[in-house]
Amino acid sequence: MNIVVLVKQVPDTYSERKLRSDGTLDRDATDAVLDEINERAVEAALQLKEAHDGAGGDAAVTVLTMGPDRATDAIRKALSMGADKAVHLSDEALAGSCAVQTARALAAVIKGAIGAVGGVDLVVAGNEASDGRA
Repeated sequence: MNIVVLVKQVPDTYSERKLRSDGTLDRDATDAVLDEINERAVEAALQLKEAHDGAGGDAAVTVLTMGPDRATDAIRKALSMGADKAVHLSDEALAGSCAVQTARALAAVIKGAIGAVGGVDLVVAGNEASDGRA
C-alpha cells in the first residue's frame, strides 16, 4: 500500500509576524513549522500503515510538499514522525500559485513521479491549512 500525505509549511501561530509594504505576510521574517492539521494527516497515515503492516501487508508513507527551499523543514518533521519517503516540489515558476494551480502541480507529481513507482493507493490531506482556508 502506497500512501501519500500532502503537507505544508506555514508560519508558526505563536511567532511574531511582520507585513511587507504591500500588506502581505513576510514569510521569511517569521518562524515556520509543519502545519498542525497536516501533522495530524501524517499521524493518520502512519496509523494506517501500522494497521496494514500488522495485517501482513507492506505499506509506505510518502510526504509531498510544494514550496521554497525552507519547506524541507516540514519534510524533516514528517520523516522524523515515521514517514518513509518525501518529495519536495520546488520551482520559482510556482511561487504565488493559487489553490487550483497548487492542486494541479501536486496532482501531476502524484500521478507522475510518485505514481510511476508502484502506484498510489491513498492520498491523505488535512481539510485546510492554518494559514488559509483552501
